[in-house]
Amino acid sequence: MSWDIVYRLVKQIPRGRVLSYGALAKALRLSGGARSAGRAMAATPTGKGIPWHRVVGERGKILIREPYASLQKKLLESEGVKITESRVDLNSHRWKPDKKSLAKKTAATKKRPRRAPQK
Repeated sequence: MSWDIVYRLVKQIPRGRVLSYGALAKALRLSGGARSAGRAMAATPTGKGIPWHRVVGERGKILIREPYASLQKKLLESEGVKITESRVDLNSHRWKPDKKSLAKKTAATKKRPRRAPQK
């Protein structure tokens, strides 16, 4: 399965903001919900500029294991995100994708019209 739709939305999360796996899944209507979003983020390709560190668990919890949890915390703090006991302050740093962000997502994923079968 291609996770490009997920990565396009994650790339739109501004510096200093975060989105939860559940909110990501809800915004994109992913079947499987937050778990699917988690699988997509676990498969994030390197070198593509995808800010994987801006996606956190429910209630702002950093869910990934070490050593990446420390890296995620460090990257978020470098962007000004306040973290206490492995939790992001969602009241201050939650990002809500607007309709414009979601419109970009759907425009990029619309299927091309099928060609009529040749006889």
